[in-house]
Amino acid sequence: MVSRRTDLTESEHSPPTEPSSAPTRRTFVATTAAVGGAVIAGGVTAGSALGDAQAAAEPAPTSRVALTVNGTRRTVTVDNRTSLLDLLREHFGLTGSKKGCNAGACGACTVLVDGQRVNSCLTLTVRLEGAEVTTIEGLADGDELHPLQQAFIEQDAFQCGYCTPGQIMSGVGCIKEGHTGSPEEIRESMSGNICRCGCYVKIVRAVEQTAGRK
Repeated sequence: MVSRRTDLTESEHSPPTEPSSAPTRRTFVATTAAVGGAVIAGGVTAGSALGDAQAAAEPAPTSRVALTVNGTRRTVTVDNRTSLLDLLREHFGLTGSKKGCNAGACGACTVLVDGQRVNSCLTLTVRLEGAEVTTIEGLADGDELHPLQQAFIEQDAFQCGYCTPGQIMSGVGCIKEGHTGSPEEIRESMSGNICRCGCYVKIVRAVEQTAGRK
């Protein structure tokens, strides 16, 4: 009986192989991703450059607005996107109104427009044709402080002072609107004004004191 050999060497069992030039799945995917990324990046770069060029070629629309600020009539030409807060601070140099959150959530920028409290960071200048604006700089009568300003001093109703102009302007509006029947009503009426130092109790007292003088 003749036995068959089962111990063939590897060279005897399989034909010699040569390095394959066909791409593997891994190299195919990597190459495709690299080429695609380059194309996308090139498209984004080109698109961004085109957008920048168009933006530079087209000036932002502007409007001429006449309004009264702290008793002074002013006429300005501004970008239609300009907020009242930026108009006051950047154009008129009235920096008492503070830019806190710039989203209408903290009340640091509160001013009066035609006697009503507004967040000046959310109010567009182009909508204020003929309006009367009062800021913290316009409350005092010369060297005589507004009663609420004086009350803030007497009640020690501030600490860092950053929110104080907005708190005072909101307090003036609160008093004019008649929302001073109780401490709870004052707090509710002024809830949009944040004091990060936590001087709320003294702020309410200052508003109560001023309302009692009216």
